[in-house]
Amino acid sequence: QVHLVESGGGSVQSGGSLRLSCVASGYTGRRNCMGWFRQSPGKEREVVGTIDSDGHLRYSDSVKGRFTIDRDTAKNTVYLQMNSLKPEDTAMYYCATTPLLPYIPCPTARGQYDYWGQGTQVTVSS
Repeated sequence: QVHLVESGGGSVQSGGSLRLSCVASGYTGRRNCMGWFRQSPGKEREVVGTIDSDGHLRYSDSVKGRFTIDRDTAKNTVYLQMNSLKPEDTAMYYCATTPLLPYIPCPTARGQYDYWGQGTQVTVSS
């Protein structure tokens, strides 16, 4: 069983920054994908970005150039650095994990992720 715990959310003003963390416990597999997703009220949960165990990154167009994902394998932790935050970034942010399949990039659909954290709230005021 995999357990994910997010932290680092909070309230910031537009233009500010936050760094989210996702700590994984349990066996996540030698090759895995870690995804960051977000969901705001009344909207579907959407991918923010993904990182695989080889360090390959993918970002949604809405955050590209502003958000950065990195991971510390020794600490079983994945980070989401969010800069130049906008009010539309306000959402509950979740991390999730799924096995990395050969020759296939990390998925971006929420249904393809097996384990999820409880989420951490990010609120950006104008």
